[in-house]
Amino acid sequence: MVSGEGTYIDDLSPLSNIQHAAILRSPHAHAVIKKIDVEEARKTPGVIGVVDGQQVKQLTRPLPVGVSAPQAYYPIAVDKVRYVGEPVVVVVAENRYIAEDALEKIKVEYEPLQTVVQILDALSEDSIPLHEKVGSNILNERHFDYGNVDQAFEDANHIIKRKFEFPKVNATPVENYGVIANYTNSEETYTIWSNFHGPFTLHSVMKAALNVPSNQLRIITPKDIGGSYGIKSGVYPYMVLIAVVSRIVGVPVKWIEDRQEHLMASSSGTDRVTWIEAAVKNDGTILGLKMKYADNVGAYIRAPEPASLYRNHSNITGAYRIQNVRLEAIAVTTNKSPTGLIRGYGGPQHYFPLERMMQIISEELNIDVVEVVERNLIRKDEFPYLTASGGMYDSGDYHKALQLVLDSINYKSFREKQKEDWKQGKYLGIGFASIVEPSGSNMGYVTLALTPEERAKGLPKSGAAEGATVSIDPMGGITVRISTVPTGQGHETVAAQIVADTLGVESSMVKVIAELDTSTSPWTVASGSYSSRFAPIGSSAIYLAAHKVKTKLLKIAAKQLETTVEELAMGNGKVHKELNPEVSISLKRLIGTTHWNPEVLPESLEPGLHESAFYTLPEAKAPTELDTVNGSVTYGFVFDAVKVEVDINTGEVKILDYFTVHDAGKLLNPKIANGQILGGLTHGLGAAIYENLVYDKNGQLLTGSFMDYLVPTATEIPNITIKHIETPSPLTVLGAKGLGEGNTMSAPAVIANAVTDALKPLGVTIEQLPLSPDYIWNKIHKKKIVEV
Repeated sequence: MVSGEGTYIDDLSPLSNIQHAAILRSPHAHAVIKKIDVEEARKTPGVIGVVDGQQVKQLTRPLPVGVSAPQAYYPIAVDKVRYVGEPVVVVVAENRYIAEDALEKIKVEYEPLQTVVQILDALSEDSIPLHEKVGSNILNERHFDYGNVDQAFEDANHIIKRKFEFPKVNATPVENYGVIANYTNSEETYTIWSNFHGPFTLHSVMKAALNVPSNQLRIITPKDIGGSYGIKSGVYPYMVLIAVVSRIVGVPVKWIEDRQEHLMASSSGTDRVTWIEAAVKNDGTILGLKMKYADNVGAYIRAPEPASLYRNHSNITGAYRIQNVRLEAIAVTTNKSPTGLIRGYGGPQHYFPLERMMQIISEELNIDVVEVVERNLIRKDEFPYLTASGGMYDSGDYHKALQLVLDSINYKSFREKQKEDWKQGKYLGIGFASIVEPSGSNMGYVTLALTPEERAKGLPKSGAAEGATVSIDPMGGITVRISTVPTGQGHETVAAQIVADTLGVESSMVKVIAELDTSTSPWTVASGSYSSRFAPIGSSAIYLAAHKVKTKLLKIAAKQLETTVEELAMGNGKVHKELNPEVSISLKRLIGTTHWNPEVLPESLEPGLHESAFYTLPEAKAPTELDTVNGSVTYGFVFDAVKVEVDINTGEVKILDYFTVHDAGKLLNPKIANGQILGGLTHGLGAAIYENLVYDKNGQLLTGSFMDYLVPTATEIPNITIKHIETPSPLTVLGAKGLGEGNTMSAPAVIANAVTDALKPLGVTIEQLPLSPDYIWNKIHKKKIVEV
């Protein structure tokens, strides 16, 4: 990549005669499409074809979702537009310039309708329903009750209530969405090249929308896709759109998204409002929680939503020993762009209110926040720990991580300095956050959106399977094909490392193929790059495939050395007797035997060295009739502490130091792990201080470029100290857990806690993000005005 040899979607020209698409998008957040006039656009020299929603509708079915949808969702507007930026017309031309010019000649007549933009408006009984069939803007609602919540609140000394708001944020990968699609009329097949990283549950969604057998939809992902952070799973509506456009115009079509399109109309994270109540004893022990949260899924609920509502359901109590929980989860629709997977999806929204409450409890009870956290953390001797909602935490030592942070920051001396600085008008603060990081999603958690009765009518969903293939050619070249579709996480490096260690060779001898082809790769419906699933699931599949190859080689060696497999060891390019290393045979000879001389192979052993393995965990079960579910296969732990200084004259937040301790089980590659931590932390920093997709009351996007949508750059990254502890997972083959999303979840909460701590003398508390200077300044000075 550094040398410029990366191959991205816009670099590809897999077919001849590829034409280029541009998309006309709605300028309205909600309107009826009364008339579309494309004649002038069609006459533009170089234009191949013009496609509108009615044409697409004739050749497709609505994109399916996992819950009841109030309206048919096509990848292009048909009769109505429901958000600014929704596709209305696609122009295909010889190049993008001609296509863009032709867009300006299209005339669309709209009849604007009333908009609903904010979550509280969507929940209001007075709000105009956007979807008449439902009569409400609530698309999904579930109630859950675990333990004895009423008794917990009756036994409490204090009931503490708060409301929190989390912003709608985007992911800003270096490369935006890109699709190349070709329809082969003679075979009635679609082939799509895209920087789509999965999950491949969406292959079935695309297949259903295109109305073809699954083996007539071929998806190919190039080896480099320019980053994602989850958001490129949302490219799939455009994959369907460009595919059917290719069918209509009769040529291969390429579409590359620009940055304004990405901010306006790609997928995004959900904004959320959370109401939370804690039942607390005088010593800070939390007896129970009541939570109600509402996610804004935008104009359409599209797969895999409402996943953000339920992805953290199993770890709803975080790192704390709370067995009494009542929850109301709601998904509402508004005239904002649709949402989907984004790094840590649902986690930042969940941990922001939960971890803010830990600090609020400490302030209400006048107990040090560290003492409150420490008292409620799950103890080492309680693992494996079963949460109230069904999560099975596999391993951990949370108190050890907390102590490691406290030792690193000199907590007592900081508190003394803080008091002195407050007297001098310098506002220093320190914040803490402890989060459980789920990794390796169990597919079944999404079905919590359905009632037990609704789930019983369909096929149960469970598991987190992943596949990998290891093969060795006649000359000893080792090739690994993986289906985890990396987006820059270094899966190739770790895969080569695992195979090399298993076969006792140098990792330089191993070639890893990371691009995925649904027609040839070993994939499952759960495959893809999401939920930090490579370490617990993908690496295990790679190890098992390599172990199959190793076992086969050992069986061949055992026959030739006239011994048993149990007496043999493999290493340094040969197989030898463990107790008599001089009795050996080279791997090169064994490999050659499988290809060149299969008659000497042990009886019933097939020739060749080409082994695939699929791996899942039995702990990834379908939800129970009681609505409990183990939503992920492993659970890591993150404990953060951050020191900040707040300028009360400008509202600026300056992060002085950031300390983070991770327990992700056995680390497979520490350098790559730290890189993932830094990336996740930066993503979380964006949501904490800078990022917010802001809409006005009419649904117009106000942050449609990097001039207005702020993201942290290199100059905003604070001093970061990363430390690790390792409590290997007893469940996974290598003892590893995921860690790519942890600080995305923890950073917004820990920074908000630190800012609130800094402004404690002024009585300011933080209930929403991002912590922009104007928000902080207004909190400080409105407080002063009220006091005066």
